[in-house]
Amino acid sequence: MDADGGAIPDDIAALKEALAIERAKTLEVAAELAVARAKASEYSALIAQQKLRIAKLERQIYGQRSERSSRLIDQLALTFEELEADATEDELASERAVAETTTVRGFTRKRAERQTFPEHLPRERVVIDPPTACKCCGSNRLRKLGEDVTRTLESVPRQWKVIETVREKFSCRDCEKISQGPAPFHAVARGWAGPSLLAMIMFEKFGQHQPLNRQAERYALEGVPIALSTMADAVGSVCAALDPLLRLVEAHVMAAERLHADDTTVPVLAKGKTDTGRCWIYVRDDRPFGGAGPPAAIFYYSRDRRGEHPQAHLAGYAGVLQADAYDGYNQLYLAGRHPRPIREAACWVHARRPFFAMADIEENARRKAAGKKEIPLSPTAIEVVRRIDALFEIERSINGRSAEERLEVRQTLSRPLVEDLQVYMREQLTKLSRGHDLAKAFNYILKRWASFTLFLEDGRVCLSNNAAERGLRGIALGRKSWLFCGSDRGGRRAAVMYSLIVTAKMNDIDPQAWLADVLARIAEHRAHRLDELLPWNWRSAGAAVSRAA
Repeated sequence: MDADGGAIPDDIAALKEALAIERAKTLEVAAELAVARAKASEYSALIAQQKLRIAKLERQIYGQRSERSSRLIDQLALTFEELEADATEDELASERAVAETTTVRGFTRKRAERQTFPEHLPRERVVIDPPTACKCCGSNRLRKLGEDVTRTLESVPRQWKVIETVREKFSCRDCEKISQGPAPFHAVARGWAGPSLLAMIMFEKFGQHQPLNRQAERYALEGVPIALSTMADAVGSVCAALDPLLRLVEAHVMAAERLHADDTTVPVLAKGKTDTGRCWIYVRDDRPFGGAGPPAAIFYYSRDRRGEHPQAHLAGYAGVLQADAYDGYNQLYLAGRHPRPIREAACWVHARRPFFAMADIEENARRKAAGKKEIPLSPTAIEVVRRIDALFEIERSINGRSAEERLEVRQTLSRPLVEDLQVYMREQLTKLSRGHDLAKAFNYILKRWASFTLFLEDGRVCLSNNAAERGLRGIALGRKSWLFCGSDRGGRRAAVMYSLIVTAKMNDIDPQAWLADVLARIAEHRAHRLDELLPWNWRSAGAAVSRAA
């Protein structure tokens, strides 16, 4: 009987050889897939670019009364911007995948020829120290043959310039070998922009909520026209370059003893409409209980608000979670959860809001002065607000103290107030109908009483979830400016940059200055020392040099 040709060999050497072959095939398939994805992204970006050009031409021909309004052009520009950045990210991913194989042909996008830098811009000539000896034979008898010049468009406040980095060539008179200084590192591969310019583009887009098309218009008015596709290409490259830092920030946040969590809506461009996506934030801030860990925030994007998203974000987390009463968090609090249940800490600010709406005496005074109809005020709501405010007054006095000290003060001063509040709410609840607004507000607290009183058992817990709400404030403000995300991948890119920018702000670091310095150094920074570039460890290159001197 013939042996089965597909049988697994018994010899260890043969098994290792078969495994190596299978691994090589897997790498080849992955590389081919990455190349195909990069090509598809390039074609999508090209189609979006042509649609944008057609829309602009039709507007020129038919004027403002055409269906192609300026708003539609802004939408098409944003779509193109996101697809161009997608294409760059996929191209870089394909290059990394192809580098693992020897049989798959790489893919390089066909970019339009970049326009020359405007002649009116000042030039700064930086000459790299030439070699003093031949790298081949060591002889010092060198003669200059010529030079290579690398031009980089850079930006300084209120000034544009082109930096010309010169690498002089020398040939050895003994062995005729050519010696030359090393080429300068760019923040991104095949870079055209300096780190300060890249930092400005990124911070304007994600920190100041200015879409790239508006930035391009402003730069053109300053005499430096930069194509939208070129800027979008830079966005994709910078996000890819900063990904290792994002992973370090994420690990730091998820190692927290206590997290703040919240989410907000993000309009996402879809076919003929905008969908409502979500941006989630998780904040680590140990400062209220005197913790040593630096503050940081991590953002995530999703297309909807299903509970599976926070459950995936916090899959490996175990600690205290301060959040609102969103049902999607409930699975995290189950007793049998792995690695262990998360302890829920409710937000007293959320609980206070419905009572405050029925107790806002100042708003009624303003309405009365303006001749408007007054809001019916509830004496019960006013009393609940007064009692909750008394709790926050105690918290202000212990903010920044150790968890043990906070807990001691809470047991002495806050616990009696909380117990009295519970008795008062239950008494008032019996006097109200089930559908009354006050009854709903009372039940919101009483049904989650263990979560609202966790701060009496754990000194690390805060009374409010304001830390997460502060982190989301920029997105709420930005929605009025950028209107919507161009795609899901655009939403994920935004989450990356929000994480880094908000973290820098939380550590009292200028995000743009930090980004500029990090982008200048990250290409040649040692991978095992990347934590030195995190906002809370950051020292600018200039500051480090001055300290060393």
